[in-house]
Amino acid sequence: MPEVNMPRLSDTMQEGVLSRWVKKVGDAVSEGDVLAEIDTDKATMDLEAFDDGVLEKILVEEGTMVAIGEPVAFIGSGSGTEPGADAPTGQDAPSPAAPEDSPAQASESAPAPRPAEGTSTPGTMEPRPPTGATGGRLLASPLARRIAEQHGIDPSSITGTGPGGRIVRADVEAAVAAQADTAPQQPAGKTAASNTSTDETESVEVPLTMMRKVMAERLTESAGAPHFYLTNVVAVDRLFALRAEINERFADTGTRISVTDLLVKACALTLEDHPQVNASWAGDKILQHPRAHIGVAVALDDGLIVPVVRNAATKGLDVISTETRALATKARDGKLAPAEFSGGTFSISNLGMFGIDNFTAVINPPEAAILAVGATTEEPYVQDGKLSSRRIMKITLTSDHRVLDGAVSAAFLRDLKRTLEEPLRIII
Repeated sequence: MPEVNMPRLSDTMQEGVLSRWVKKVGDAVSEGDVLAEIDTDKATMDLEAFDDGVLEKILVEEGTMVAIGEPVAFIGSGSGTEPGADAPTGQDAPSPAAPEDSPAQASESAPAPRPAEGTSTPGTMEPRPPTGATGGRLLASPLARRIAEQHGIDPSSITGTGPGGRIVRADVEAAVAAQADTAPQQPAGKTAASNTSTDETESVEVPLTMMRKVMAERLTESAGAPHFYLTNVVAVDRLFALRAEINERFADTGTRISVTDLLVKACALTLEDHPQVNASWAGDKILQHPRAHIGVAVALDDGLIVPVVRNAATKGLDVISTETRALATKARDGKLAPAEFSGGTFSISNLGMFGIDNFTAVINPPEAAILAVGATTEEPYVQDGKLSSRRIMKITLTSDHRVLDGAVSAAFLRDLKRTLEEPLRIII
């Protein structure tokens, strides 16, 4: 009987959370059908069937962390002969909370483990399935459970509005808001269980998400690279004038060019003239890449992801604009495909929209460099003996000294500054 295993869905993935079963036991499946959804360190992805048949057995419940290569289900012919029938698990297993004289009900989706002892109502002889539960087991997404835990809310007390009564993020956020409205006297920093009149506040334990775990590992890896930083000040009046003219002339097409789009194109063109910077560290060698694939950092609730605009030097600004917006939307929705956030050769981190004047970014390994972009500000300056003002933007290049020397990075930053200050170079 074919075994369905947890696949490797990204280059950094070591394990994944089986967040939702799309198919249930007994469903006929064909090759390519989506069996389940998996939360990885980067996004929510589909687990597809590689064989035709019937989903005979589910081995793990929703919300379970599973290592790569571990079995999660079996696909058979539908004959009813299941491996390990003496030790039912997942959807086939009866609820451990069900009494002997009460038959367990099969859930359409494998639920999370039952709440710990002590959560049932005192004085009752038999536990009552909570709202959002099937067969005595709580149905809630991993994100919903995590938010509820952070706010000291029992998920079983929340009414689920998702499919089959499943508790989703919006349900928990509504419960958090209701809790704040009904308990304004509770001091900030107190958990639901801490209602004493003490000046001490209790720390709240925030479980690590898959994305946060991998970010910590990658940043630790990056810390092993010898960083150095170069900053330049760019006069951006002409750049902003070009952007405004493009957006005005092509408004009827829906094209809207951002500063980030211009930076993506400018960096890609400059990298073509400085192939040493379009490189990565490979342990015992340096890899110089023939094409510039520009990663653009996108901030998420659970961390940071860097979707990649591939072959950016060969694309028009309208195409880059469309791609960056689509990638950012998919990143925030957790729908990026592995090819959309891997293979970058250079990255950009823009915090200008947050009013940050200047900062240094951490290299995204194995890339050799990353550009940090600050906010646009106005400054006075003297030209031809006259006092005037201009808009400026500070850009800082972080380089891996194992790959790049100071003079190489300085030459790249010099030419990038010239391209941004003479923006017709970007479109010609």
